[in-house]
Amino acid sequence: MKRESITIAVEIPEEINAKVENKIVEISKGDNVVERKFRSKLLTLEKENNSIKITVKPGNRKTNAIMKTVAAHIKNMITGVEKGYEYKLAVKYSHFPMTVKVEGKIVEVSNFMGGKKTRKIKIIGEATKVEVKGQDITVKGPNKEHVAQTAANLELGTGLTDKDLRIFQDGIYLVQKGTKSD
Repeated sequence: MKRESITIAVEIPEEINAKVENKIVEISKGDNVVERKFRSKLLTLEKENNSIKITVKPGNRKTNAIMKTVAAHIKNMITGVEKGYEYKLAVKYSHFPMTVKVEGKIVEVSNFMGGKKTRKIKIIGEATKVEVKGQDITVKGPNKEHVAQTAANLELGTGLTDKDLRIFQDGIYLVQKGTKSD
């Protein structure tokens, strides 16, 4: 029994520009541009009118999952250029006051747990912005993966493994995530 190909169409709003070329999808609106390459050999992507058509062959459980995942990524790209993503983190300490500042594409955390070494955490992506105001850190950008990975790197950069976490609760913690609230 031969299985037929299955197609899903992701609608693109009028004010958003989309370009598909060699499995590279570029979504843009104004200055916000998000680009992603989909490497699966099982799918084909093409732009048709105001939609991106995702086709997989053969239509089985694995290829359906790939197709729906790609559709979700494209929807996240559209939301990112329309609204943008924003993650809020909080700096918490009880023993040693730590200092967090942004230097270019690096976030520097000094005096973490009284240590002399400054921890340097990379900001992922060109369009990702990190703002530090007192004990609050805000990570913003149009690309969901870059914003989320930068927030995760901030959390992991202040992680403790050799101390009792019930007592030593110092670190940077995720408080809120979602789209920008304009």
